[in-house]
Parts: sequence; structure tokens; C-alpha cells
Amino acid sequence: MLTNYIILENCPVFIGLSLEEIKILFGQIHFQVKKYSDGQVVAHAGDNVEKLIVVLNGSVKGEMVDFSGKTIKIEDIEAPKPLAIAFMFGRCNKYPVNVVSNKQSELLLIPKESVLKLFTLNQTILLNYLNTISDRSQFLSNKIRFLSFQSVRGKIANYILQLTQRDDSQQLTLPLSQNQMAELFGVARPSVGRGMRELHNEGILHVKGKDIRILNMSALKRCLV
Repeated sequence: MLTNYIILENCPVFIGLSLEEIKILFGQIHFQVKKYSDGQVVAHAGDNVEKLIVVLNGSVKGEMVDFSGKTIKIEDIEAPKPLAIAFMFGRCNKYPVNVVSNKQSELLLIPKESVLKLFTLNQTILLNYLNTISDRSQFLSNKIRFLSFQSVRGKIANYILQLTQRDDSQQLTLPLSQNQMAELFGVARPSVGRGMRELHNEGILHVKGKDIRILNMSALKRCLV
């Protein structure tokens, strides 16, 4: 039984809907709420994605197992984010990784037929769903580009240069935290902090929290090489 409708107001799929609208919509569809214990598998890689799953409480992680048996964590998914939203539709709608509960978690499961019904009942949900897929695709596209730079300095330089090109300014406020930048770059969080300090100490950037000022544009561009 779903009792905490309030958290869904912040779920990307239901953004823009009032609490009352969400309650009315859920009164017209089938859904299930399940609890998972720490370490319990939610889905295996290769399973069909037949439900929209939203983390209501706790968190889950996506992980892969390589040929040597080593487990590699891909990402953590906290409430109230949805899981594998881009894989529900398409010709190969299977989970690309194992999904495992990080701790005691509560998940909302909405069957595909009910998701389609929500699309017809409320256009905002359809637009939110498409926007979420698009945002994720753009994020992954950027991540692939950042992976082409070998050094963390190169990744930071490329990111900052992109932002300055967009805003046509050598002063900017970073839209992402260092944790988010680390996820985007595919590196550890301390590496981003260390790279920012190096660029600051070398007089290439002036860094104060999220506020950045480029002091030496030529040197910053050389970090890309």
C-alpha cells in the first residue's frame, strides 16, 4: 500500500503534479509497493524491464560482475529517483546491470500497462518521462566525451571551457557539485578536488567554492592536450 504520496512530488516522472493529482491518478492504475532488505537483489542483468520502479525510501545500486567475478558498482540511486527508465521500451528492454538494495528500501512498482495508462491520463507525466530519458542520454553522451580525456585536469578543463563557451564569460558558477562532476568524469571524488586545487595553485583558475574565474585561458586549453 502506498502511503507516502508526498515523496512522488519530487520524483522526476511526477514533477509538476500536485499531491491531489497524484493520488487521483494512482487510484486509476495498478501498482505495488515492495520492501527490500540490505543486499537483496531487485533485478538481475538481462531481466526484462516490465515495470517502472521508483525508490520511495532508502537506495539501490546498479552493479556489474566482470569475467573474473569482481563486482563493479556503476551508480547509487536514491529516493525518489526511477530505475532503468530508458529500458522499459525498445527492442532490447532488459536491465543492463544488476540492481541491488543498499539498505532497507521501499520501492514502488508500476506495470508497463499502467505506465502507458498514466501517459494517456496526464500529458505532464509523458513529457516528464521523455525529458528524463533525454536528460540521461545527454549526461551519458557527455560522460563518453569526458572519458576521452586521460587526465582529471583535462576533464576539468574541458568541462569549464564548455561552460564558458555557453555563457560567453570567463567567470562562472559551477552547476554541479564535485561529487556530481566526479560521476560525470568517471573518476573518484577526491581526484576532482585535487585537480581543482592544482589548477588554482598554478594560477590557471581562481576557485572559491563553486565560483570559478579563469586567470590563464591559454594554460587551461593546454590541459586538454
